[in-house]
Amino acid sequence: MLEFTTTRHNPGVDPQLHVWGWEIPIYLFFGGLVAGMMILGGLAMLRVARGDDPKRFFSLQAPLLGFVLINLGMGALFLDLAHKLYVWRVFLTFEPASPMSWGSWVLILVYGALLLAALVRLPEAWPALGRRLPVLVRVSGALLARPAWLRAIGGVNIGLGVALGIYTGILLNTMVARPLWNSAILGPLFLVSGLSAGAAMLHLASRLRGESPPPGGLAGGALAALVQPLGAMHPEPAAGRGLTRADLGFLAIELVLIGLLLINLLTSSASHAAAAQLLLGGPYTLVFWLGVVGLGLVLPMALQALELAHRIPHTLLPALLVLAGGYLLRWVMVGAGQASRLVPGTAF
Repeated sequence: MLEFTTTRHNPGVDPQLHVWGWEIPIYLFFGGLVAGMMILGGLAMLRVARGDDPKRFFSLQAPLLGFVLINLGMGALFLDLAHKLYVWRVFLTFEPASPMSWGSWVLILVYGALLLAALVRLPEAWPALGRRLPVLVRVSGALLARPAWLRAIGGVNIGLGVALGIYTGILLNTMVARPLWNSAILGPLFLVSGLSAGAAMLHLASRLRGESPPPGGLAGGALAALVQPLGAMHPEPAAGRGLTRADLGFLAIELVLIGLLLINLLTSSASHAAAAQLLLGGPYTLVFWLGVVGLGLVLPMALQALELAHRIPHTLLPALLVLAGGYLLRWVMVGAGQASRLVPGTAF
């Protein structure tokens, strides 16, 4: 990315530097979220292939939910495009040296992997659809009867989930003119953040669509879980406790990676150190430390640890905080990254 300054401001003559707005953080958030869901769903499918009960380890609606969420992210990206009518050209070419080209093709494969995973239990997730299209019942039965196919589908979802999760960080990392983004830690950070958000979303979905939701249906159950944390709640199922433990581990790793990112920036060039100050006293400090670290990482970790120790009842609040923190992380990184600059007269 090359930058320039001029005293003339004529938009009809001088090139304009496009600024990323609210669309890109949403795109990156949903991309990371779906990546985490694909990895966790793929691991669950591998367990199903070994003979475990699929209802314990794999959400019925997870692949279809992932399909909906990735479309929301792609919709936000589409709104950001300057030449929307020509977006199809991106998917007809492949540039090996372009991370954006790699990401475009990964997204195409992600759609196929999600739909293939959905076929495994689609008739059970949507009984009406199974009754109208008996072929889906036969396809689902054939897949469940062949562990090798389930392992292949699970492996594909894990591989593409890792690629999608890391890509959301590499997309920023390759823009060396933005020192805040120019860190090798950004890819793993976004991947682990996506895993954390994916675990939170699956946990949230499993509680809202559980076999024994609280009275009042889905909306009433969600409201009760939030506003009545001390009331009688349904005991958290074993799968839910597993997701809580996994999310607790992901949050801890994410916290470590954020620390390493800041250390990496502060011990690199003057441009990197100046970029780090945007988060350490600059305009993004409050949102970063209070929103991302405090409410998005530390507080959910404390609540989840207390829940696992049976010190407090289980609620949906930690999962919602994790999702909010995952979005704020991308909002801060996109905004602060664009505000970071190379320091004139210093080596990069």
